[in-house]
Amino acid sequence: MLRSVKSSLIFAFFVVGVQIMALSQCTVKGALYDDDNGEAIPFANVVLEGTNYGVSTDINGFFLINKVPEGTYVLKVRYVGYDEYCDTIKLVKGRSVTKTIKLKTAATVLDAVVITDSKSEERKVQTQVSVEKITASQIQQMPSIGGQADLAQYLQVLPGVNSTGDQGGQLYIRGGSMIQNLCLLDGMIVYNPFHSIGLYSIFETDVILNADVYTGGFGAQYGGRLSSVMDITTRDGNRKRHSGKVGVNTFGANLILEGPLKKESANSSSTITYLLTAKNSYLSKSSEYIYPYIDGGLPFDFLDLYGKLTASSGTGSKISVFGFRFDDQVKGYQGLNDYHWRNFGAGTNFALVTGSSALVEGSVAYSNYNITLNDLSGKEKYSSIGGFNMSLVVNNFYGKNKLTYGLSMENYSTDYQYYNAMDIRSEQEEHTNDIAGFITYKYCKDKWLFDAGLRFVYYNSLNEGSPEPRLAIKFNATDKLRFKFAGGLYSQIFLDARSDNDIVNLFNGFLTGSGTLNKPHTFLGDDVTGCVQRAQHLIFGAEFDALEHLTLNAELYFKNFSQLLNSNHNRMYDRSDPVYSNPNSEYYKPEYLLTDYVVEQGKAYGLDVSLCYDLERLYLWATYSLGYVKRTDEAQTYYPHYDRRHTINLLATYALGKQREWEFSARWSYGSGFPFTQTQGVFEQQNPSSIDYDFNGSNGQMGLYYADYNGGRLPAYHRFDAGVKRKFSIGKRSVLELNLSATNVYNRSNIFYFDRVTFDRVNQLPVLVCFGANFSF
Repeated sequence: MLRSVKSSLIFAFFVVGVQIMALSQCTVKGALYDDDNGEAIPFANVVLEGTNYGVSTDINGFFLINKVPEGTYVLKVRYVGYDEYCDTIKLVKGRSVTKTIKLKTAATVLDAVVITDSKSEERKVQTQVSVEKITASQIQQMPSIGGQADLAQYLQVLPGVNSTGDQGGQLYIRGGSMIQNLCLLDGMIVYNPFHSIGLYSIFETDVILNADVYTGGFGAQYGGRLSSVMDITTRDGNRKRHSGKVGVNTFGANLILEGPLKKESANSSSTITYLLTAKNSYLSKSSEYIYPYIDGGLPFDFLDLYGKLTASSGTGSKISVFGFRFDDQVKGYQGLNDYHWRNFGAGTNFALVTGSSALVEGSVAYSNYNITLNDLSGKEKYSSIGGFNMSLVVNNFYGKNKLTYGLSMENYSTDYQYYNAMDIRSEQEEHTNDIAGFITYKYCKDKWLFDAGLRFVYYNSLNEGSPEPRLAIKFNATDKLRFKFAGGLYSQIFLDARSDNDIVNLFNGFLTGSGTLNKPHTFLGDDVTGCVQRAQHLIFGAEFDALEHLTLNAELYFKNFSQLLNSNHNRMYDRSDPVYSNPNSEYYKPEYLLTDYVVEQGKAYGLDVSLCYDLERLYLWATYSLGYVKRTDEAQTYYPHYDRRHTINLLATYALGKQREWEFSARWSYGSGFPFTQTQGVFEQQNPSSIDYDFNGSNGQMGLYYADYNGGRLPAYHRFDAGVKRKFSIGKRSVLELNLSATNVYNRSNIFYFDRVTFDRVNQLPVLVCFGANFSF
């Protein structure tokens, strides 16, 4: 009895002590918006002047500074391109101060010292290992090839990213295949973010609020992919007035409409906004007249539609509903194939600012992707994937530290049919789901930053679980030099559906690892116990502010793919035929010659270096990547088709004029050759239909002897692009922009496709000059 009373008293004193500590601390929180259009301003510096208390706003413009002693402070907000905001606030014990701040656009451009200081401070307080934060203004510094600056063009100049070029629309990130890259649009999974003509993504540049591109070592909040993450957030729409943009060029046209359905008033700070975008290509028609020198024209057509409706409280809380339909088609290019994919979906997401030191976020979405390919073989290849994904995330703030935890679920179905190089059909139809929970904690101590996390995924259809610890560390050695590390375990169950024997392959289908998958039971003598693919990442890097406006970033990376599933390029026989699958048969063949899919292991390692010089009107960006990618299956060790040894990108932008109305930009890219399987020879292939088949009088089909798998290398790819823009102000709010650009200025013959049968070579885009006009209102 006495012991129970003592325990109760101790517990009561503990609770009271915690409450007293909480009441002795103060909190200031709020949201940051653009005064002109009401859009949220992410990543701005919010500080209490003269103290060490400060944070950056999140993607929704929300900020929270807590564990502050009571007193009077000057709240200061600073962000590039806006006037500095200052306000004196009084903090009282146990109470929080909520501020809605609207920044005014600066009348004059801030000097470069302020810009550099702002970026340097962000690097010191964020681990930022293998991540690039991209905004619409950065994308627009690229030469606007095709009349529109596009995320697809910008991603190709990032370190660690390899592209198939200006046709094909395929990106490979630090040794990962396309199927190993996760793409999120406002929290919704997008299965193919790039169009067949590699100059365009599905995203409208002007509505991108922020894009986080993780090339490796990403945190526990992301999962389901082995290699990389691209997380894109769009704007909510103009809260102050109806506005838009219309653009036309020789490649296509685009339209943006946005505005308020309910404006902020004296009695209510809440708003409702809409955002609509449309983008299409009419290149198949315009190329016949503008680029008649291209044999076969350019039959690349697409149509992208996106809409969003957002209700905002004005204090950081909001809810959005959105939907999209993206369509891409290539018809009979060079007599090559007819290719078509479509991705559509809808969803909702929300952010809720609670009365405590917490921010709750969530999303629910449905997405569906279908792709078909009819090539010269006459055999249609088809793949589809569709399903729901949802998430709930809670963010708790403790001074400079932050605790985040959440749940996510996915449920999807796949349908697939394909013919490999041996004309053997593969098909699969599966339904699967998974649930994951994660927790991360960001801890700051002196010069050290730690971001540790744990993710646990349960793949319900496979009855397999995957614990995945993650860790990122940064050490601020000096004001100019920072060292960083990231590592973790990753898993996924999707696998690629393609034939690696094709020199260039547009078909990107989706398969699901499952117990019914036609795969070997053993790999290199060990039993294969599951279908979950697994990888481990290790990254070491350093950032160095070499000069006041010059930053050097270098990272060494290693990705170990300990278990992979891949289409079997070695398959020659049918596993269902006991003549080949029965161990007692005279003609018994090993499993790796019988199954549709094989188990593999792989490694990717290399060095990425980037150099950025940003001084007022001049912007320079240079990257170099050295990469090695290897895969090992039951029969051999080989280089996959996206292994590229050297990649170089150079980008320069310079603005002229009092209001910077002129802008000149140039880009040069180089990539050493991709691997491919050479043709060793040809033979007549007979297909007897009966025992009486006439071998002497019948004509067979052409068969191919392949050389060593991916033993050859394609020629190197390089291209120079240039562009110029001129802006004209029309009235107070309208701007007319004229642009002139050229891609592949020196007309390099970069290979796109090679027909093994006819030995015809099809090159990528020749020199193309494009003119366009954009009108913003």
